[in-house]
Amino acid sequence: MNTRKSMAAALAATMCFGLAGCGSKETKQEDKELTATITVWTPQEDQSNKWIQGQCEAFAKKHPKWKITFKYGVCSEGDAGKTVAQDVNAAADVYMFANDQLGQLIDAKGIAQLGGSTAEEVKKTNSEPMVKSVTSDGKIYGVPFTGNTWFMYYDTSAFTADDVKSLDAMLKKATVAFPLTNAWYNGSFYLANGGSLFGDGTDASKGIDFKGEKGYATTKYLINLVNNKNFVNDADGKALTGLRSGSVKAMFSGSWDYDNVKKALGDKFGAVQLPKVTIDGKEQQLKSFAGSKAIGVNPNSKHQEVAVALAKYLGSSESQKSHYEARKIIPCNTELLKDEKISKDPLIKAQNDTINNTSVIQPTITAMTKYWVPAETFGKAIVGKKVTAANYKEETDKFVKSLNTKETD
Repeated sequence: MNTRKSMAAALAATMCFGLAGCGSKETKQEDKELTATITVWTPQEDQSNKWIQGQCEAFAKKHPKWKITFKYGVCSEGDAGKTVAQDVNAAADVYMFANDQLGQLIDAKGIAQLGGSTAEEVKKTNSEPMVKSVTSDGKIYGVPFTGNTWFMYYDTSAFTADDVKSLDAMLKKATVAFPLTNAWYNGSFYLANGGSLFGDGTDASKGIDFKGEKGYATTKYLINLVNNKNFVNDADGKALTGLRSGSVKAMFSGSWDYDNVKKALGDKFGAVQLPKVTIDGKEQQLKSFAGSKAIGVNPNSKHQEVAVALAKYLGSSESQKSHYEARKIIPCNTELLKDEKISKDPLIKAQNDTINNTSVIQPTITAMTKYWVPAETFGKAIVGKKVTAANYKEETDKFVKSLNTKETD
């Protein structure tokens, strides 16, 4: 996108700030002279390698009439929700956040709605799941810069391309590690077998539905999985350790483990979307939680025009390409994904195939906070063999009740 269009988009977004559906009438304008200090929060890694400093400098060059002083603070995407909420007025003008923090940020009035050309650009250059990940009540609140999910790594000498389509087929041939005691992962089996979270993920009144026969069958499957000699529960790094020694041939994780997995497997490296599982005689698709990491703007920023324009730039194809080259941060910009070098990367294909084909968007509503502890506890009970073939229905009922218990119950 050329400089004139970029500036106009940012200005238009600022003009209709906080107004859903704004953008039908926009006036293109040149930058007006201004002086601003903009604070940007990113993970430490983006500052240690000077990536964010370089991007902010490049942004400033595109806006010569804006005399910008940048200040940087360290805040991981996963901590943005609680950190911004602690003191919205003292929070950064622009920050990175994991989309599962969106509900918390909205409740704290710590994130600005994006409108106009900025919102239109988000819709134009992202897949439907990515747009949905930063949308609440039809309003867009962030500029995605990478997808966030987990998929399957595997040893290509142990499994064929057909094998990796079925977890059960894989378990017949070699050892597979899965983090069954981790709530971000273990719900995938219940979602595969017809379970749901808050209806379409946005209606808290519908609760978490893992109940009844679909829940019983899933729990029974997991009991059998734990008792399979080729299953390893991935906790405390067991999967990576096993990949290095050769005792484990497949594991489930995300892009953050790429370097370690690639080093362990070398030329035998494989990555692919999630396999199917056979539950109660039916082949079902495992579904991971998916979301994004995005750029957000503080609604209390004194320089909304600059902050919105910077957020848009940091989520642009230009910045995403630079991020990928600097830290292997997988881009989500649909135009950039057509780049030949990027499209051939098996890591990128595995993540984006997973998001598009074998995932559900992780709910961002605050009711989702009820899910994590019960799911982790139940996973540990299954792995610890406290849930058995004799009591699995009773234990599943208790699990479902705990997922849907209100704080006042």
